[in-house]
Amino acid sequence: MNDHPSQDPNPGVYAKRKSAARAQPISDTFKPIALQDVVSGEFDKEGSAEALTEALGKRVLAPQSDSPKLHKVLAQAGMGSRLEMEKLIAEGRIVVNNELAHVGQRVQFGDQIKVDGKPIRIRIDPPPARVIAYHKPAGEIVSHDDPQNRPSVFRQLPRLHNGKWQSVGRLDLNTEGLLLFTSSGELANKLMHPRFGLEREYAVRVLGALSKEEKQKLLDGVMLDDGPAQFGSIEDGGGEGSNCWYRVTISEGRNREVRRMMEAVGHAVSRLIRIRYGAMVLPHGLRRGAWLELDEADIRSLMRAAGTSERPRPVSDSAARTNRNDRRPRTGG
Repeated sequence: MNDHPSQDPNPGVYAKRKSAARAQPISDTFKPIALQDVVSGEFDKEGSAEALTEALGKRVLAPQSDSPKLHKVLAQAGMGSRLEMEKLIAEGRIVVNNELAHVGQRVQFGDQIKVDGKPIRIRIDPPPARVIAYHKPAGEIVSHDDPQNRPSVFRQLPRLHNGKWQSVGRLDLNTEGLLLFTSSGELANKLMHPRFGLEREYAVRVLGALSKEEKQKLLDGVMLDDGPAQFGSIEDGGGEGSNCWYRVTISEGRNREVRRMMEAVGHAVSRLIRIRYGAMVLPHGLRRGAWLELDEADIRSLMRAAGTSERPRPVSDSAARTNRNDRRPRTGG
């Protein structure tokens, strides 16, 4: 049985607001998504767009801006001339992160510097926040620690030299699609905060077609164990037989919320793909299990959506651990 949407579904739309209100892509890389392309596999088919795949398939993060040299930082802090600081380094009187410094060494935000055993207060600007978009396949968990040792999304991400990757929300084990990660806990928290109500968009396959009454009920709101929930819009996505696809939007990220809402009206979800988070859509050509680093313009758009124009700070290792321990699980799937 063919469970893909038809190529010409002629979808009807049930929505509280006009479809034009849907957030637009924030760069040319992030083009509108045809639902049938996503669920059929054409969207991320390897080799379907050779040039784009090459551009999106990078596995190395772009280098950060050069870190300043140690002797220059010390001179700017009023410790002496650059020549004098180089001499102190050569004499073994300066330690960086509990290791002897060397001439020409570069330092970065968060480094601990001591001169003759005494800590020195210096100012090094933190690097700008980094954000990557990841195409999560089914079968991966969004967690660093798992007693069952299941595959984790974090094992697929590039190494971050300063801090830890923070996930912007979560997707459950069997949910696929767009997952954002950032080096800034501040930005991650703002992108997840219910106050900003960033819209999430999903392609969802259910068993059996939704009736007009069921669609309206999902738009008006259904009662779940943790309170009422409602879709912002529901769009028919086609399908054949008992497998029916829909395109839905929601403005919060409670645990398994989309699945539970569909179950509340009597329809089990057999596949769920997140295709948009706020203004960011799943990039065309980004294969499952691959990631793409966002550029400065994209990150600025994300920050504006989160209600901030200030450059977020990166997360230190200790802060990252604290955030992971304190944050309640949120999947939205």
